[in-house]
Amino acid sequence: MGEKVILVYLVVCFFVFLAGFVDSIAGGGGLISLPAYMIAGLPVHTAIATNKMSSFMGTSVATYHYMKKGFMKWKICIPAIFGAIAGSWMGSHLALLISDRVLKIAMVIVLPVILFYVLRSKALQGNDENTTDAVNGMLIFKCILIAVVIGIYDGIYGPGTGTFLMLLFTGFCHMTLNDAAGTTKAINLTTNITALVVFLINGKVLLPLGIAAGCCNMAGNYLGSHSFTSNGHKIVKPVMIVVIVIFFIKVVTELV
Repeated sequence: MGEKVILVYLVVCFFVFLAGFVDSIAGGGGLISLPAYMIAGLPVHTAIATNKMSSFMGTSVATYHYMKKGFMKWKICIPAIFGAIAGSWMGSHLALLISDRVLKIAMVIVLPVILFYVLRSKALQGNDENTTDAVNGMLIFKCILIAVVIGIYDGIYGPGTGTFLMLLFTGFCHMTLNDAAGTTKAINLTTNITALVVFLINGKVLLPLGIAAGCCNMAGNYLGSHSFTSNGHKIVKPVMIVVIVIFFIKVVTELV
């Protein structure tokens, strides 16, 4: 029994570390970490709740690093955070009304389009002439709108939230890659905290495993965020492509 527990911890911690590294660069770490908890045999709600614990710990590290590097413009981040909270609240209620299967079918249609955009996007390589670091009312409005919409998605379904935020901030808002990464982390941390509080109140978090995995997720986020700082323009696009392909395969498999 003891050996089985140790094996569970080793498997989960390894994949959660990997998830932290990926998530800090391009989002989508939950596509790696959540299945790891389920493979370990945790019930679905416990897996989701414990994953939020480790994600919160790891995202805190990446968020702090990006904030220290000046990637977060608070005139954008603060309004977007409130938008994300509102969106998550609405999404969690809509989840009770919308069929999970309908949402997955929509993802199967949308994901190939997103992949095509990523393959052609120059903004993700850091050399798009249309990117801007100026802050104005229209940019703030766009970021709030994105935060609300993706917040709703996160409340209903969730996987790939960070990836979608990065794509929208660079493509729709024409933000620089650094500003997009910083704003994404601010919103991700907010949604993680909100969900974690709910799960903790309802006693769904497996704390020993969550804390152990959280430490590994912090290590992954630390390495990933520092890799982004030094090589962000080189690594974010290939990592994002891998995340989207894995997400697509995961959704199709669930539908079949």
